[in-house]
Amino acid sequence: MSRLLVLPSAELDIREAAGWYESEEDGLGGRFVDELRHIVRRISDLPSQFPDVGRGGVRRALLKRFPYAVYFLLRGEGNEQAAVILAVLHQRRSPSVWKKRVRDEGTMG
Repeated sequence: MSRLLVLPSAELDIREAAGWYESEEDGLGGRFVDELRHIVRRISDLPSQFPDVGRGGVRRALLKRFPYAVYFLLRGEGNEQAAVILAVLHQRRSPSVWKKRVRDEGTMG
């Protein structure tokens, strides 16, 4: 099981998406967060099950009922491995958003 680190920008992505869904229908924001928690548990349990989608080892996990993707990197090895969640974005968003965060993460870590 990998540790999870969520970048502040990804936390903001989550709050914005959940807020938007909640404004569309009562309870929908909560269902979005529930599904996101499920996919994050899967990332933590077995991160290698998700495909590599870019240079630098970025992986993508797709939500089933919402058109969102979780973009993450793996840092460290063995018991010290952590999944760093870079972005939680609508699938129609430009890839440049998460690619910029990869560059930023590279300069931070």
